[in-house]
Amino acid sequence: MAAPDGMFITFEGIDGSGKSTQARLLADRIPDAVLTREPGGSPGAEEIRALLLTGDPARWSAETEILLFTAARRDHLEKTIRPALLAGRTVICDRFADSTRIYQGATRGDLRAAVDRLHDLMIGQEPDLTFIIDMDPVLALERGLARRSGEDRFEEMGLAFQETLRHGFLHLAHDHPERCVVIAGQRPPEEIAAEIAAQVAARMEPV
Repeated sequence: MAAPDGMFITFEGIDGSGKSTQARLLADRIPDAVLTREPGGSPGAEEIRALLLTGDPARWSAETEILLFTAARRDHLEKTIRPALLAGRTVICDRFADSTRIYQGATRGDLRAAVDRLHDLMIGQEPDLTFIIDMDPVLALERGLARRSGEDRFEEMGLAFQETLRHGFLHLAHDHPERCVVIAGQRPPEEIAAEIAAQVAARMEPV
């Protein structure tokens, strides 16, 4: 599979949905792809990641999280994403701005307008294609907590939070059908990967 210059693909979904696995499997299929993640993806952003994903669930307010995520995303954009896109490479990112829109903007207060204003001012970049891995929150939460990654702050907010996230992502897909594709996540990873690869191939130039 060969991508046109600078294709930007993101993966979104609730915690434990399998999006990180699918991002990696897709990157394995595309020569010269850049696989990255948020929060993180650059040295400065990785430092902010540790602040955001560890510690007590009440460590930060939603407003503070928005500022921290935006700071991490700006550094990621400057140091990793834009240079790769300008070099004609396909960038595959595990989470991007849609996660902030849902996690902070839609589920922890009426903050979506603030998220969008900051995004327009400081980021100004949208993916070409977004895969939303949809999964039963009960199963996803069990899977996420079982990893014991040490980055479980959002999982520890509980099932009701994950259910709200799921509805938020599905609503986002409904609002942006031109770039968002919902993928049923309760299937074997290889089957999901094949469906995603077919979706990407349909949008890429032939070899």
